[in-house]
Amino acid sequence: MPSISLLLAMQLLAGCESLLPSGKPGTAVEPVSPAVETPLDPAQCPPVEAVVCAEPEIKVVERVIERNYEKVVEVPVAKDKLVLGSEEFFTVEPGGVRLRSLVDTGAATSSLSVLELTPFERDGSNWVRFKLSDGSEAAPKKIELPIKRHVRVARPGFDRQRRPVVTMSLTVGEVTHMVEVNLVERSEFEFPLLVGRNFLKDAAVVDVSRRQVQTTPRLPSFSK
Repeated sequence: MPSISLLLAMQLLAGCESLLPSGKPGTAVEPVSPAVETPLDPAQCPPVEAVVCAEPEIKVVERVIERNYEKVVEVPVAKDKLVLGSEEFFTVEPGGVRLRSLVDTGAATSSLSVLELTPFERDGSNWVRFKLSDGSEAAPKKIELPIKRHVRVARPGFDRQRRPVVTMSLTVGEVTHMVEVNLVERSEFEFPLLVGRNFLKDAAVVDVSRRQVQTTPRLPSFSK
């Protein structure tokens, strides 16, 4: 038994010596320093490639919505004034003839187309005789009136005309005015009566966007 223990002790000593570094036996073992990382050389790294991402496609859709609004503008009208359209029916006196008439704010005086216009003299005064038709198959009315004066009227493309002026009663709706009317012998015009500013003044306002605003003319009734 003692020999076996001695043998084991010798083997243990031999193993420890084999673990020591080469050199003299019994030399102290220097501690091993930890490993130090060596920095990488940038030249050895692969080149960095820039990656450009494509921008997303943006579609702009423009929607235009149009709405039409009708705006009604109310224009104040003076009290007791009529509203007339560009075309109205007037009744002319004497004769009681109902005529399709053109309301013309550009004309200073009213004008009437007649047939067989004949001036004559009565009791030393100048008068005029003419016929007035409403365009129907009815016989024209014969009218005689004193001449107040004469006017010269110039129309584009025509010679100046000397026209007699008479006083007549014009009625539209329920309004009647005595005004001066110049007479012209003609039948080719669409409107036999042209109503000028001498009737419209202080009596009516005109809405050129409308026609036949007023109803059938009503002649004033005179008490006996």
